[in-house]
Order: sequence, then C-alpha cells, then structure tokens
Amino acid sequence: MQPKTSREEWQKRVERWRDSGLTAEQFASELGINAGTLKFWGYKLGKESREAAAPRTPRRRRAAVPSFVEVRAEPVVSTFEVELGNGRRLRVPAAFDASVLERLLPILERS
Repeated sequence: MQPKTSREEWQKRVERWRDSGLTAEQFASELGINAGTLKFWGYKLGKESREAAAPRTPRRRRAAVPSFVEVRAEPVVSTFEVELGNGRRLRVPAAFDASVLERLLPILERS
C-alpha cells in the first residue's frame, strides 16, 4: 500500500498538470497516477479557491416553496335567459345553435 499523498503534493501536481497543456489522462499516465483522482483534486482545489475568493454573505433561510402548485380557474360560462309565455325561463349558453333554439322554443311554449 502506498503512503497517503499530502494535500500540498496534490496542489503541486494539479498546478503542473494545468501548466502542461496535457489532458488529465496524459499527465496522469506520465506520473503513474490515476487520472480520475487528478481530476478530483483539480476540481476540489479549484472549488476551494473560488469559495475563498468570493465574499461571504450570510445566507437567509428561504421559506419552503412547493415545487408544484395547481391552479384551477372556474370556466366562465356566459348565458342569457329567455322567458317563455308560460312563465318558464330558459337559460341559453352564449355559444348556442340558433336553429336548434328556434325548433325548441315552440315545443317548450306548448308544454
């Protein structure tokens, strides 16, 4: 088992790798190390560097926001009423077929 490589050693390796212009696979092959581990350390050290450079602002807790909200709108139905001679009222939707209403009215007036 190989001894654990120090953080400082990984920093040097990552710097040399980035300066080399080689891919992680090519550079790792030359050193005899795992390319995935080299990429991991490159990511980890880069992230830490970016976090250290960014100004720290206190995080505010956000209120829990549901990921999905269902909104239902009641359909607007426009109607009008026709009062028949016998006192009855007929509600007719705005989008009606006039020819059907014309045939229906005499039947309703009789009953």
